[in-house]
Amino acid sequence: TAFIVVSCKKDSTEITGFGTINLKFENVVNQQSLILGTQTYTNSIGQNFNVSTFKYYISNVEFTKVDGSVYKVPENYFLIDQSVPESLSKSIENIPAGDYNRISFIIGVDSLRNFAGAQTGDLAPEKGMFWTWNSGYIFVKMEGTSPISTQTNNNLIFHIGGVSSTINTIKKASFTLDPQVLMVRKNTIPQVHFKTDVAKMFYGTQQISFAQNSKVMGGSVALVIANNYNLGMFSLDHIHN
Repeated sequence: TAFIVVSCKKDSTEITGFGTINLKFENVVNQQSLILGTQTYTNSIGQNFNVSTFKYYISNVEFTKVDGSVYKVPENYFLIDQSVPESLSKSIENIPAGDYNRISFIIGVDSLRNFAGAQTGDLAPEKGMFWTWNSGYIFVKMEGTSPISTQTNNNLIFHIGGVSSTINTIKKASFTLDPQVLMVRKNTIPQVHFKTDVAKMFYGTQQISFAQNSKVMGGSVALVIANNYNLGMFSLDHIHN
């Protein structure tokens, strides 16, 4: 009888089934909360600016278990938009239960979808992230103003995208959880909190001066900016199991 009781207790703690993970994004500038329109920020070379629009895609999310096996989330394209508070939280369902210690995702839209034309959901053209003239997606969009911008009304326009053999702005962000693990279970919804720092678009591999570059819509400077933000625009702040 004792043996049967112990066996039942062991079975009840087995990690089986599927669960949900909630990804939360907090957009910041130099670790200050991003406030659209009214807040003045300073880039790495002392130039003032504000932000009126900030949105970006993440896609191809992957979770790696502590045993090294990888779960690739099917068909996932998420638009994070500072002006739409509900977009800052994304729930991903049907993830195999287990303990995960690594998360990765693409910053942008993968090549297959990027060249498939205008689509639906977060990829719909009305989201303002599709280049009709270029048949592809804007991966990261930042707009605002700076007193030293040479554009009309001192505008700043940074539309980062483009996939070609010479200019490929698709980047991948990866995060290792240590020492904590993400515990996916049937009856709980763990949360992963990321911070996304706008300022890191403009320094890293190369500093961007708003006096020289105040309007970027693809091209070689877009690749410089993508290489910049690939160095750490996204950081994993904390998790809740």
